[in-house]
Amino acid sequence: MSSLRYRLDLAYDGTDFSGWARQPGLRTVQGVLEDALATIWRTPVALTVAGRTDAGVHADAQVCHVDLPASVDLHPGLVGRLARMLPPDVRVRAVAPAPAGFDARFSAFRRHYLYRVSTAPWGPEPLRARDTLRWPRPLDVDAMNDAGRGLLGEHDFAAYCRPRPGATTVRELQRLEWTREPGETDVLAARLSADAFCHSMVRSVVGALLAVGEGRRPVSWPADLLAARERSSEVTVVAARGLRLTGVDYPDDADLAARAAVTRRRRDEEDQTPLP
Repeated sequence: MSSLRYRLDLAYDGTDFSGWARQPGLRTVQGVLEDALATIWRTPVALTVAGRTDAGVHADAQVCHVDLPASVDLHPGLVGRLARMLPPDVRVRAVAPAPAGFDARFSAFRRHYLYRVSTAPWGPEPLRARDTLRWPRPLDVDAMNDAGRGLLGEHDFAAYCRPRPGATTVRELQRLEWTREPGETDVLAARLSADAFCHSMVRSVVGALLAVGEGRRPVSWPADLLAARERSSEVTVVAARGLRLTGVDYPDDADLAARAAVTRRRRDEEDQTPLP
């Protein structure tokens, strides 16, 4: 039976979800969304996502795809119907036929994350309490940016990642910048972009830079950890609440299939590489 692929663009507040991936007995974004779509389309639904977020992590611009039998009607007004069916902490903004060769996971060539920190003595403002970490000590933004520059480029980020058997922890970190948020007193934001991120990498990097920012570690320390090539117990993994997936980049439509093939082949090769 022939099938058609559709792209979904969505956002969610991850506070009350046990992450993206469906898990028995737990409330997850994938589980909630697949159940709603299966009800509408009257067929089992399996979503493939650009980035599997952990428990408590939010998304402003998540992307996934689904393959449906060609006989299934997309339903005019689907976004509005989903708005009525889904809980308020997950919203689907768009559902549309995917371009040829599109794969939400493997066609992506860059992911963007943001991590928010409030240094106010009273903590985050009430309306931002679910997406901002409380850090009631002064932070040196210049020191954190200096330290972050030592992590840019392609490295083995094993010191910052929870290992997965057989998988590589080599990633290309393309952006790492701390700024003060406009109009929000005492709020700092770290913006990170990479070809991909391994498990807990962003929250571990942020934890290391916060240690530099409050003067507990020297500026050189985060980059020095890369040489260890194994998970470092010295790095604090900060809370999930401050982290948001803010974007996923894809090539032009004509290059989607080629990008997916390259990424899939590289991941297959990585998964077959023995651990050092």
